Amino acid sequence: MSVLYIVVPCYNEQEVLGETNRRLTEKLSYMIADGLCSEKSRILYVDDGSKDATWPLIGKLHRENELVCGLKLAHNRGHQNALYAGLMTARNFADCVVSMDADLQDDIDVLDKFMDKFTNEGCDIVYGVRSSRDTDTFFKKTTAQGFYKMMKLLGVETVYNHADYRLMSKRAVDALAQYDEVNLFLRGIVPDIGFKSDCVYYERHERFAGESKYPLKKMLSFAMQGVTSFSVKPLTMITALGVIIAVLSCIGLFASAVTAFFNLSAASVMLILATVWLACAVLMICMGVVGEYIGKIYSEVKHRPKFIPESFLKR
Repeated sequence: MSVLYIVVPCYNEQEVLGETNRRLTEKLSYMIADGLCSEKSRILYVDDGSKDATWPLIGKLHRENELVCGLKLAHNRGHQNALYAGLMTARNFADCVVSMDADLQDDIDVLDKFMDKFTNEGCDIVYGVRSSRDTDTFFKKTTAQGFYKMMKLLGVETVYNHADYRLMSKRAVDALAQYDEVNLFLRGIVPDIGFKSDCVYYERHERFAGESKYPLKKMLSFAMQGVTSFSVKPLTMITALGVIIAVLSCIGLFASAVTAFFNLSAASVMLILATVWLACAVLMICMGVVGEYIGKIYSEVKHRPKFIPESFLKR
């Protein structure tokens, strides 16, 4: 039977972790009893430098239950790096790894289907995909759908309505380890790996407790991370935008000449000022986009580690 590790990144999750662990250990125990996975299977919680009692709680859960493992990072590295740390640790012990969030929004009942597609259908990657977004607010639903459409428009391969709930075989995780970039966007990297893959659809639940770790600011940053890590189309669009602005500027100059000819000086001045301010605004935006790419190059060439482990708990 295959050894399954469930990797759960945690950042300030003391409010929900107890219930999460109760449900996961119960589910994993049933799967072991039903012969879906080996008795060596484990749940690996990754503490991403939490400021609350998350790590002491993980230690307590580990002492009470042999199914629980814990990995503590020396410093907060962000969700994607924490998830990556868990995957790289679990691949040393597991035949397949499932990644999921700690907030209980992902439906753990479909873990059976994940294992079925891995064991019986030979899938190296199984994506957990939301069947609907009925539980989302109008704003979140609109922005999420806009994000996936934007990524597709920019040529970035992602799985629609899929976050980070997925199963990966050991060889898929080994392939992931060959991606050496510091700026991780796993939703784009994993589909790029290849291998046989499939999807499992599920209903996403409300967060059990605590606050979302992805407020609007982080969502926008995450979207920018995805775009700049996988597409250079924004740079191409800047060139096209420059040509459009040049054409509009010529039209503006012509309009200014006409208004000056008819002695409409006030209108002429306003038009020129509006054109100058528009050009300056567009220029600043373009410089910001280019700066994002330069920043990515800066962080990549330093080759700093994605994560530094501080403690590891395993029986």
